[in-house]
Amino acid sequence: MAEKRDYYEVLGLQKGASEEEIKKAFRKMALKYHPDRNPGDKEAEEKFKEVNEAYSVLSDPDKKNKYDRFGFAGVDPNAGFGGAGAGGFGGGFGGGFDDIFSAFGDMFGGGFGGFGGGAASRNQPRKGRDLQKTVTITFDEAFAGTEKTIKVTKYVQCPDCKGEGTAPGTSRKTCSRCHGTGSVTTVQNTPLGRFQSTGPCPECGGRGTIIETPCPTCKGSGKVKKTIEIQVKIPAGVDNDSVIPIRGQGDPGENGGPNGDFYVVIAVKPHDLFKRERDNLYIEIPVTFTQAALGDEITVPTMDGKVSYPMPSGTQPGTVFRLKGKGMPNVRGGRSGDLYVKVNLEVPTKLNNSQKKAIREMGEKLDHDCYKKKSSFAQKMKEFFS
Repeated sequence: MAEKRDYYEVLGLQKGASEEEIKKAFRKMALKYHPDRNPGDKEAEEKFKEVNEAYSVLSDPDKKNKYDRFGFAGVDPNAGFGGAGAGGFGGGFGGGFDDIFSAFGDMFGGGFGGFGGGAASRNQPRKGRDLQKTVTITFDEAFAGTEKTIKVTKYVQCPDCKGEGTAPGTSRKTCSRCHGTGSVTTVQNTPLGRFQSTGPCPECGGRGTIIETPCPTCKGSGKVKKTIEIQVKIPAGVDNDSVIPIRGQGDPGENGGPNGDFYVVIAVKPHDLFKRERDNLYIEIPVTFTQAALGDEITVPTMDGKVSYPMPSGTQPGTVFRLKGKGMPNVRGGRSGDLYVKVNLEVPTKLNNSQKKAIREMGEKLDHDCYKKKSSFAQKMKEFFS
């Protein structure tokens, strides 16, 4: 199987292209490779499929955002980022064909013949809309993992008509104009030639069926809004912008299609002591001159308790110690990161006369051998000015 090309590359665009630029590029490329203009050309047909797939993602703001952030994984429903979307030609676009063929409708008054068009796709099962919500957790919850109850107001299947949209005891009727296909076909002459176009049936709106007696609860839509609670398990090690998919908790599907998915985006509050980079943690600890010069057993806070660390004598300011495995757990169950401890030397302030005298006496007893860096610098200064 050929390697997937970047969707922007497929449409000849740069990342960050505007909605109008995307639509314009799609029209140009789709018209170039459309099978009606390239009969029997398998390569053109594959290009047409590729163009449709790229447009189905980049024309949808939600999918485009996920693709820009996570690449193909962002629009792959099996990757955990939530992209119900990019699939093979002829299906799996999660409603993308409605937008694709409506773009052709602007030019030709409807979708191209022979490909079902946006009208026909309305009569097919379609996955419901994906939903997304950001949940803020503490740094400690990100370390240990947690469980949250999320309240969300969304569409659910109408309990009275079970999503059919019809009043109890009634059913949908086949549209007499399109005979259940949901589309009507016309032939139109254009400057580019003669095209057969397919558009939604004006009688049934492309559904293929008509509701004569709508359900009084949902007014024929088959769904109603409701506030529900969703339980989400947040694994240990999550970071900002981690995405947790909850399958089937999005909006209801249409025409018997599956429900959409619900994506929980994680936001982690900063910690007072620790900074994080991937799975590693960083902390700065102030020490006194006496501790640094003579060495000491310093107490280091970690996310799962305090540990003692033997700081050697002669420790210099800015020295970094590594505590292996004391960072954040890997969200996929791998090895935990490390904790890096940076030592900052704190110079005493607000000294009284007695303290100043003691420091002077100590300084007088320390010779040049105790200050290797100072001695080396003095030698370089001497050579510089000589």
